[in-house]
Amino acid sequence: MTKAPIRLQDLRRRIYVKAKAESSWRFWGLYGHVCKMETLCAAYRSAKKNNGAPGIDGVTFAAIEAGGVEGFLQGLCEELVTRTYRPLRVRKVEIPKEGGKSRGLSIPAIRDRVVQGALKLVLEPIFEADFQPGSFGYRPRKKPQDAVQRVSDAIIQGKTVVVDLDLRSYFDTVRHHIVLAKVARRVDDDDVMRLLKMILRASGKRGVPQGGVISPLLSNVYLNEVDRMLERAQEVTRSGRGTAIEYARFADDLVVLVDAHPRRRWLRRAVERRIREELAKIQVEVNEEKTCVVDLAKGESFGFLGFEFRRVRSRAGRWMPLRIPQRKKRTALLRKLKECFRCARSQPTKVRRHLAKARLRQGFGWTRWSRQWRYEGLGLFDDYRVRYYRPLLKAAPTG
Repeated sequence: MTKAPIRLQDLRRRIYVKAKAESSWRFWGLYGHVCKMETLCAAYRSAKKNNGAPGIDGVTFAAIEAGGVEGFLQGLCEELVTRTYRPLRVRKVEIPKEGGKSRGLSIPAIRDRVVQGALKLVLEPIFEADFQPGSFGYRPRKKPQDAVQRVSDAIIQGKTVVVDLDLRSYFDTVRHHIVLAKVARRVDDDDVMRLLKMILRASGKRGVPQGGVISPLLSNVYLNEVDRMLERAQEVTRSGRGTAIEYARFADDLVVLVDAHPRRRWLRRAVERRIREELAKIQVEVNEEKTCVVDLAKGESFGFLGFEFRRVRSRAGRWMPLRIPQRKKRTALLRKLKECFRCARSQPTKVRRHLAKARLRQGFGWTRWSRQWRYEGLGLFDDYRVRYYRPLLKAAPTG
């Protein structure tokens, strides 16, 4: 009796269950699933959904679809099966940031994005089983809003001493031999490890490319031991249902909140020291200029995921977290809104000009196509006024 092939979603579910049940199990036989057409098709759909610019070869999604997606994926499949696949060098671009600085972005070719996506689909459930609750960056069913809410809840619980850590050029400084060793703890497949090594080397001697499909997964694998240490610290300081420590990490953005009680003063220093020790093991530097310790009880504030957090009293007299968008985020939003309004400012003129050209007439037709004709004659919606609800007064009883 021939076994039916395992569907991709079933495979991912089985891998996750096995990884969750046996934390020391090393998975083998994964490479064949990476090479499957089903896996490559799913990876292509994901890459196309995200769109993005072409890589160093200049090939676009439009060009691939003009030549045939199936043939494109069949070629990739054959290269992977025969072990002749070689990733192209990434295309490096600079994205401007605030203050005249720039951020490096590495863009793989679409063919390489598809292969990375296929590899991620197979490896992700293994490491999802190992990741900790306080890690939120680029994970399935995890959102930035969840991390923000976790921080807010910790402030409500009285954890008002905040260690705000900034990692210096984190993605650019990831050591390849360290991340490969961490992956190898759970993966016993030489072909998968060889493929992953080639992908990393295509981006340079060290670092995971920002823009690579598999980079977010690898960055979480790299920092998972830091999360584990913080989880152990939570258990050590647990008292009843509460803990003296809470943390939230989104990729390289990490904040640790500690109970402000005087008897916990030693804990803040101990936690910061242990985090630095774990980061030193994986050769990640702390940006001392941006790293700080904040006391919300003294009216200080800190930033996390685009919000500035403070502690204020509610009308009922309780201490509550106040989070407002950071100034640079507000400025960026206003800039986008200004651009949208600038583009839409002349829409009525464009409409009139189009009507005039369609009828081979000169000018813009301000009289011929009046506002009344457009909105009453054509029936276009023009009632944007905000109306306030005013309840009708009941007539006073007579007699």
